[in-house]
Amino acid sequence: MTLHKITKFFIAGIAIAATFAANGYASGETLYNGIQLPEQWPPRYAEPDTACEMPVPYLVNKPSVIPINVGRQLFVDNFLIASSDMTPVYHTPDFYVGNPVLEPTEEWENTIEGAPYAAPFSDGIWYDDNDGKYKMWYLAGAGTIHKQDKQTFYTGYAESNDGIHWTKPKLDIMDGTCIVDTANRDAATIWLDKKEIDPSRRFKMFNVERRPTDRRWQFILKYSPDGIHWSEGVAQSGDLYDRSSVFYNPFRDVWCLSMRYSTNVSSRSRSYLEAHDPETAVSMAHRVRKGVPDKNVVYWFTPDDKEPRHPNFPEVNPGIYNFDCIPYESIMLGQYAIWQGPENNICADLGIQKRNEIGLGYSRDGFHFSRPSHKPFMANDTTEGAWNWGNMQSIGGVPLIVGDSLYFYCSGRRLNDIMWDSYTSTGLAKLRRDGFVSMNAGKSEGTLLTEPVIFDGEYLFVNADVKGKKSELLVEVTDLEGNPIPGFEKKDCIGMKRADSTKNRIQWKNNDTLASLKGQPVRFKFYVTDGDLYSFWVSPWETGESRGYTAGGGPGLSKTGQDIPAI
Repeated sequence: MTLHKITKFFIAGIAIAATFAANGYASGETLYNGIQLPEQWPPRYAEPDTACEMPVPYLVNKPSVIPINVGRQLFVDNFLIASSDMTPVYHTPDFYVGNPVLEPTEEWENTIEGAPYAAPFSDGIWYDDNDGKYKMWYLAGAGTIHKQDKQTFYTGYAESNDGIHWTKPKLDIMDGTCIVDTANRDAATIWLDKKEIDPSRRFKMFNVERRPTDRRWQFILKYSPDGIHWSEGVAQSGDLYDRSSVFYNPFRDVWCLSMRYSTNVSSRSRSYLEAHDPETAVSMAHRVRKGVPDKNVVYWFTPDDKEPRHPNFPEVNPGIYNFDCIPYESIMLGQYAIWQGPENNICADLGIQKRNEIGLGYSRDGFHFSRPSHKPFMANDTTEGAWNWGNMQSIGGVPLIVGDSLYFYCSGRRLNDIMWDSYTSTGLAKLRRDGFVSMNAGKSEGTLLTEPVIFDGEYLFVNADVKGKKSELLVEVTDLEGNPIPGFEKKDCIGMKRADSTKNRIQWKNNDTLASLKGQPVRFKFYVTDGDLYSFWVSPWETGESRGYTAGGGPGLSKTGQDIPAI
């Protein structure tokens, strides 16, 4: 496959979007999936007085026809589903039995008080195609290096050949350690920017640093060609709260700031800001004064009324400690660090750690997130000696795509007698590719009919598990009224039987491709017996690449950060 042919497919997708606008399907800014944004963006909502779920307008008012040219189409909400008698199943990853994969082992990873830290605090874990290495940036205690400076935390770096076994290389930044930045910090976001054309800015660090004058927090943006040698700050924010982070939304080409924010519901709520340029985004960030609207920073969301509560402190109202986000296939995938208490002073008195667990949310416009399940995606383990007994935190860059698996990482804290909120380490959890939500059918055949969709590809693929003795998956293509299209009927489908595959091609007896239906609004009807359907997509290539976004990357994927044939 040549670069010229790949470019032609992307141009065809743009042409379909233009046709939508011309035919009156949408006006103004219309996204890749047909969702039309309102004129005022980001939207401005009044802050609620009680905990409630975030509204998701595009699930109520769906596009009349949904383009599916970008990415695998996931069943994480009802956006694609017109009707179904199948049951959604919300899956969680399996923790690696050898966890933690990174833990504090060096004296210089301790704080002044002797508390050990070696885990990302957002930071980032990415797969770097340039040298074929997994790379991690993490919060490290720094008290034993320069005690006279009264530093607390520096930024460390680790690398791996397989994403499981990590090493801390001795670098030239500070005294033969793996420290790469010595600013006194709280959270940080390190982003491997695969769209950056300037090699000196390939890695971007959004560091939440203490101002030396008043010890208040602010974002400082730095650049690096290798993730090890960082520039001086190139942009700074105003005064911020701690535990703020950053993500890039490639669907709209904007850098987005996820900032801690206080509301009547919780002091652990979030505000939002976006800009096309990262330096501009950082420079516009600051705390917001109550009662005075800000031009750029808007209230985003609070914890909702379905958050899990601490089993030993059920009276504590949960909060959102942090929110990290990354593009995955056709959606933005959000990770919620859900704080369940108790407050720090109580934890210190009792010698325990606060309870944070990781939840997931899904967005198709980058702002509104659906949370169909509030079951923790990665949960605490309160057994004796567990690496993640308390205070788990999400990590930027993840998941990584490793073969048929997604590698999720998170930090956790081991219960210890040194200092109540310490002893951080890093754990790995594995999930099936696209494996967040499946549509499940039992022994009797189940069906799922999609909303009207349109595509410019030719080859239909599914991610499904129908490996039982009588399991089967068949697909029918219908017109907008649900009438089967001749040549693409169920009876002609060469589907899946007794198979489990994250990329299985579907054909029909007299139609091995969907070429004759290109640019024509249709519906897909899936028939499943004793199995799970995770996703579907129509690819321009027989090899099945989806043109979706590949999150933190992985071996064998395109260096572009999108699922296209590697050149």
